[in-house]
Amino acid sequence: MDGPEGKQIQSVEEMIGRFTGELISHIDNWKKTLIQNPSELERIERDVHQVYARGADMLVAGLLAITISGGHVDQAAEVTRRTFSTPLGKGRDRTIAVRLLGGMILWVTTLYCPPKKRLFRNREDEPRVGLDVTLAQFGFGKGVTPGLQSRVARRVALCPSIAFAHEELRRDGVDLDTKAVRRITYQCGEGLLALRRHRIELMRQGKLEAGDELAGKRISVQIDGGRMKIRGKMQAKSKTPERVDEDGLLIDDAPGRSRKVAKRTYQADWREPKLVTIFVHDDHGKMVKETQATIDGALLGPDAIAEIVAMHLHRLGAAKAESVTFVADGAPWIWDRIESIIALAGLGNVATYEVLDCCHAVHHISKALAALGFSSEERLGQYRVHRTLLRNGKWRQVVEELSQLQDEDNPNAELATEVSYLLRHGEAGRLSYVAFRSKGLPCGSGAIESSIRRVINLRLKSNAMFWKSENAESMLQLRCQVIPDRWDESMVQLKRFRSQVAYESYQWDPRPMGRKVEDSYDTAV
Repeated sequence: MDGPEGKQIQSVEEMIGRFTGELISHIDNWKKTLIQNPSELERIERDVHQVYARGADMLVAGLLAITISGGHVDQAAEVTRRTFSTPLGKGRDRTIAVRLLGGMILWVTTLYCPPKKRLFRNREDEPRVGLDVTLAQFGFGKGVTPGLQSRVARRVALCPSIAFAHEELRRDGVDLDTKAVRRITYQCGEGLLALRRHRIELMRQGKLEAGDELAGKRISVQIDGGRMKIRGKMQAKSKTPERVDEDGLLIDDAPGRSRKVAKRTYQADWREPKLVTIFVHDDHGKMVKETQATIDGALLGPDAIAEIVAMHLHRLGAAKAESVTFVADGAPWIWDRIESIIALAGLGNVATYEVLDCCHAVHHISKALAALGFSSEERLGQYRVHRTLLRNGKWRQVVEELSQLQDEDNPNAELATEVSYLLRHGEAGRLSYVAFRSKGLPCGSGAIESSIRRVINLRLKSNAMFWKSENAESMLQLRCQVIPDRWDESMVQLKRFRSQVAYESYQWDPRPMGRKVEDSYDTAV
């Protein structure tokens, strides 16, 4: 505890005694302060909790010391070294500083095993990653305990900014600087992204195990896209010329004259992160409250999210489900990939349905009537009639009646577009709302709209918020674990993954999942 050259901790009892001595030194001061000024209770209460947080760290330090120095993890560490995804050397002892949940720094001497360099002379594609096999038994991150990593990353994912999270952590007694908070958070997110990539690679190899979470259940899969701004490269800012009249006099004030103008700037473009939510629904198409949804998202484009959907359906056991219903709006990039998702997830023997969100469908009726230039009263009456027909499964009648409003001599292109939209989805079987309701299937995409708002809009989307793409991916992944309350489960899986698999990057090249080639995902929306 007292530096890299400090005295080694001998026992848990030693740390308890040391904490007791520190605690007694505080008690008299707390009593005097509270007697003189009872209004100080709130501050004293925080101080007491911070002191006990340090005591908790001291107790944990004692437990770690006797576990490591006693050799109780040596056998497990050797198994980890031998079974790691890349060959590791026998290793060497090294002393590193680690931070505990309460913020206390501890110096630990552990066994670090570097990769066997001789095996990588002709294999540059393999990650050259070593492993601290001793700390890996406990699930440590890079210099932090699993508890501290979880607290910091979760707090940043829930707060509106890293600065807010830093302040809240400080009030809780975790005194980290802003850079440490950022580093811990993004390392956690990158680990979760690497775990996702690993699962996709296993699925491609046919080695990903299928679970039973969705076995025998009725499943709804909803996909959509959000919006956020991505920062471009920094570049020198060009000066804006002053506007002058014919005589060379200023027309108005020069831009930025009253304030200092930055010498460098960057272009920020809107991008569309793709999001999916998978949940169990009841006989009325509603989400079963006792279950947890699975939410995931990516900035890598339509093919990436389609492959991610297939991976989650496979690993959760959707191949054993009673039915799987795909619900979305009319975006072609979604429906163009449903067939590939079904094939890749192995849903050939499962009843699958495709449903166009009813609200989006009736909205296109309104757009068709608006294209004809009807007044509000005329449009509202016709809209209500055709909306009722569509909800009752009579989409053909809606298409026919809207088509009859077309002027053959002067065709309306906007009306033709909306009629074609309804006709295309109707022929694909996505507008059979009566049949869907009779089977207890969801007819709306409210779940994914809610997920877009809670996962993306409340944390990642703002006119004044610009993200580096790698940071956006990391934060998006953290939010996807926090919102559906799968955080603790994900942290356990991340600890297990880090002790088994070497990784340097979470990026991967998505396989083609659509019937046609899409534009690059780097194209701005």
